[in-house]
Amino acid sequence: MNKIHRLIFFFTIILNIYSAQAQSSDGYWQQHVNYIMDLDMNVQNYQYRGKQTLVYTNNSPDTLQQVFYHLYFNAFQPGSEMDVRSRTIRDADSRVADRISKLLPDEIGFLKVANLKQDGIAIQAKTIGTILQVPLASPILPGTTTTFTLDFNGQVPVQIRRSGRNNAEGVALSMTQWFPKLVEYDFEGWHPDSYIAREFHGVWGDFDVTINIDKTYTVGASGYLQNPNEIGHGYQDAGVTPPKVKGDKLKWHFIAPQVHDFAWAADPEYIHDTYPGPNGVTLHFLYKNKPGIIDNWKKLQPDTAAFMKFYNKHVGNYPYNQYSVIQGGDGGMEYAMLTLITGERKYESLAGVTAHELAHSWFQHVLASNESKNEWMDEGFTTYISTEAENVVLNENKSNPHQGSYRGYVRLATSGLEKPQTTHADRYETNFAYGIAAYSKGAIFLEQLGYVIGKENLAKTLRRYYNDFKFKHPAPNDIMRVAEKVSGIQLDWYLTDWTKTTNTIDYAVKEVNKLEGKTTVTLSRIGLMPMPIDLQVAFDDGSTANYYIPLRMMFGQKPTEGILRTVLPDWAWAYPEYTFDIDSNKTIQKVVIDASERMADINRENNVFEAKGN
Repeated sequence: MNKIHRLIFFFTIILNIYSAQAQSSDGYWQQHVNYIMDLDMNVQNYQYRGKQTLVYTNNSPDTLQQVFYHLYFNAFQPGSEMDVRSRTIRDADSRVADRISKLLPDEIGFLKVANLKQDGIAIQAKTIGTILQVPLASPILPGTTTTFTLDFNGQVPVQIRRSGRNNAEGVALSMTQWFPKLVEYDFEGWHPDSYIAREFHGVWGDFDVTINIDKTYTVGASGYLQNPNEIGHGYQDAGVTPPKVKGDKLKWHFIAPQVHDFAWAADPEYIHDTYPGPNGVTLHFLYKNKPGIIDNWKKLQPDTAAFMKFYNKHVGNYPYNQYSVIQGGDGGMEYAMLTLITGERKYESLAGVTAHELAHSWFQHVLASNESKNEWMDEGFTTYISTEAENVVLNENKSNPHQGSYRGYVRLATSGLEKPQTTHADRYETNFAYGIAAYSKGAIFLEQLGYVIGKENLAKTLRRYYNDFKFKHPAPNDIMRVAEKVSGIQLDWYLTDWTKTTNTIDYAVKEVNKLEGKTTVTLSRIGLMPMPIDLQVAFDDGSTANYYIPLRMMFGQKPTEGILRTVLPDWAWAYPEYTFDIDSNKTIQKVVIDASERMADINRENNVFEAKGN
C-alpha cells in the first residue's frame, strides 16, 4: 500500500467512524451494504450461476464476529421449514399447501455458495436451511468496512410462492429472493429468520446487477437499465436502433441506488409499455401478449400514475425515477422499484392490487420497517393509504372506505384467535389471524389514530413520518412519537393497548334518565382499551348536539375539525362508568357513541340508545 492509498484508507476509516458516531448521537444507526452481482441464466434448465462482491459497512457500535446470509430458494425443497409449516398450520395458504413436498429434484429451488472470502481470505460457512452462517476471518470493528466475495449457483423452483418459474399465467421467470442476501443487523441484533413464506427485513445499500439471459427474453427489474440502446426490447431511446446481437444472450445491466432488495422478471412474450408518471417518473408495464388482458393493462397505466400522484401528495414524493408493474408471481408482491402481479384479472382487481403494491414503495421500500416483527406497519399502513387512494382515483366515493378493515378486525377480535401485533409474523397460529392483524388491524391503527388526534393531525403525521424516517428502519415508537409531536397529545397508551395486547374497545350507553328539566346520561366502559368519546345526541325537535369526552391519559384533546361540540370533563380509564347532565327541556330521542364509526368498538349495538317508541 503506497502513501496515497494509506491516506485514502485512513480518511475513509475516519469518515466511517464519524458517520457511525453521528448516527448514534440521536440513538440511531443503520448498516450499509453495496452489491455487485453478475449472473448467467440458463432458460432451458432454470439454473443460474453468479458472482457477488459485497462491501459491508458496520455503522453499529458493536464489533461483529460473524455475519449471516439469506438463501431463500432453499425453502422450496421437501422437508424445508416452509414445507412443513404449510402442511401443519391449521389454515394453509392454498398457493403452497403440500406442493413443496411433491417437488421433484429438477423442480425444487436451491441456492448454494462457494469460494466465500473476506477481504481475500477464504472462510468456511455453514448452510442451515435458508440461512448461511459465516464466522469471520477477522472481526468487523465499529465504523469499518469489509468486502465479501463469493460464487453462487441456484435453481429456480416451480412457481409456488412469490418466486419461481412458469407461473399459472405462463410467465417464465419471477426472480425474487434469488441471491445470497446479507441478513440485517440492527439495534436488536441479527435477524437470521428462516424463510417460511412471510416477510422480510433488509440492509440499505446500492445494487449493481448484470443479468445474462437469452436474447429473446424481455427483463424488468429494480433499478435503472444502464445499456438500453444495446438491449432494445422497448427500453432504447426513441429512434435509436439497437445493434445486432452477437451470440444467444443479452447482457442487462441495472443499477439500483438506496434500496434494500433487488428483484427481476423475464419472459419472451412480454409487451413493454412506458407511461409518464408524476415528477418525471417513468412507469414501465410488462405483461404477456395475451388476448383479453391487454385492454386492462393499457387502462391501468394512467390510473397507476394517478395513484402515485396521490401518494406523493399524502405521504411524500416517490424518490426514484422509475417504477415497473410486471406480470408475474402468484398474486401481488412489492419489491424495490417494482411489483409483481398476476395479470389475468378483472380491472377492479388489477387496479386495486396495483394500488396496494405501489403504496409499498412508501411503506416498506422507503420506510423500511422490520416487517417480520412489525408487519402491521408495512401491510397495515399500505392498506390504509391504498384504500384512501382507490376511493378517490377509482371514484368509489365511500364515506368510510375502511369499513371492510373494521369488519375484519371485529371478526378477529371476537374469534378467540387474536394475537398481539407484537407477535412475530411467523409465529401466528393461523394465517387468518396473521392476515387480519397485519392488514386490517394495521390499517385501523392509522384511521383510528385520526379519530383520536384529528384527521388533519393524522395527515400531518404521515407526511412528517415519511420526511423524518425515509431510507431508515422506523419502529412502532417512531410513528407514535411523530403523532405526539404533531398533535401535542400523549399516545403511549394507544400504541401499548392496540399493538401489544389484545384488549378490545367496547363502550356502551347504559342509561338515559330525564328528571326536572335535565337529562342524566350514563356511559360504561366494558372493554379494557381506553378511548376518548365522541357522543352525538338527537332531540325530539330534530336538533342534535355533539359532546366530546377527553381521555384523561391523553392530557389533551383533538381539534374540533369544524364540529360544534361541548367538551365535558375527562374520563379516567380506571372508572368503569361516566355520568353527565344535559340541561334542557328537550326530550332525547337518540344517543350515539362514535357516530362516525371510526372507533373500533367490537359491539356497536350497545353504542346507541333510542327512546322507546322510536
